[in-house]
Amino acid sequence: MANKKLKKQLHMCALSCVMHNPEMKIYYQRKVAEGKSKMLVLNNVRNKLVHIICACVRENRHYQIREVA
Repeated sequence: MANKKLKKQLHMCALSCVMHNPEMKIYYQRKVAEGKSKMLVLNNVRNKLVHIICACVRENRHYQIREVA
């Protein structure tokens, strides 16, 4: 009974993060290299996004992209 529109938007956000956010891109590539399926890793990225959004709302601050070495 998931909200299909919300799920679709989260999926698109996850795809965008994997392409443009260095931290998420490295995470995605590392997990795929470990043999995880791409869809599974994308679901993990969506879950990370939900946690980030909740933390930003809870702490009332903007998301800061970390420097990735």
